[in-house]
Amino acid sequence: MRTEDMCPGSTDFKVMREKKCAFEGVEGEIEVMGFSTCGGCPGKKAVTRAAEMVKRGADTIVLASCITKGNPIGFACPHVQAMKMLFQKNWETL
Repeated sequence: MRTEDMCPGSTDFKVMREKKCAFEGVEGEIEVMGFSTCGGCPGKKAVTRAAEMVKRGADTIVLASCITKGNPIGFACPHVQAMKMLFQKNWETL
């Protein structure tokens, strides 16, 4: 069982609504433009899916806690740093 199979994203929406974690310090309203999984190991679909969100108007990409912290099963993605590097290579705001 992989984290992707278990994560419904509910915690991420909660911290967004409460402006905690990655959303701390954000002023004003936050609008969700899209929500996607990484596509499974090694997360190669995350970058192409994020690129599509940017094309459709997203100005920020936030990685879900299932990727960065391994919620809900406690196993963080071993490819998170590679995904972050690819995002940073392609976009200024993450």
